[in-house]
Amino acid sequence: MGEIVYIRMRHRIQKKLRDKVMLKDLAQIVAANSLVETLQDACIYEISEKDRNIIIIDSTQVIKKIRSISDEIEIQLIGPAQTIIEVIYKKKGVSLPLFILIWLLLFIGSALTIMNFHEDVSMQYVHQRLYTMITGKKVEKPLLFQIPYSIGLGLGMIIFFNHVFKKRLNEEPSPLEVEVFNYQQSLDQYVIMHENKESMKKLDDH
Repeated sequence: MGEIVYIRMRHRIQKKLRDKVMLKDLAQIVAANSLVETLQDACIYEISEKDRNIIIIDSTQVIKKIRSISDEIEIQLIGPAQTIIEVIYKKKGVSLPLFILIWLLLFIGSALTIMNFHEDVSMQYVHQRLYTMITGKKVEKPLLFQIPYSIGLGLGMIIFFNHVFKKRLNEEPSPLEVEVFNYQQSLDQYVIMHENKESMKKLDDH
């Protein structure tokens, strides 16, 4: 019996155009040290201009490459069967006027959303009633409630998103990060399923 090699494919990696994708990039390898050194530098794929921004490497390609190195190796796959390669192209820098315009649109849109919500639920009237109930006086602008409420609203947003600019408050992910993660997982699953369908279609055509 040959040596046993345990292969665990990574879920997603990033590579640049014309990069060579080595086995050590695609998977974690567990085997004898001498064998690991031989396998980890095996080139599985080379990214070229004809490739799109997403490439799917299946575990069968990895197995074929290992078999070409040695037929006596026994391969045990653990975990996912595919690795998604995201090809990173050179990004064009965003101009300062465009950045300022986007920032203004987001700021104004967020402000209008908050103001419209407060108008819908009659927040000013609620503050007025609370002020009257506590102090016995009627005022048009109960700043005693409105100022702490405005500060609390801003602090609540910071705690909710768990970020102050680029600094994270704690290690717990924010609800937005969880939603982005779930979206990315669903997107990756769709890409893998779509790639499998395309591969089966090509085999049927042949």
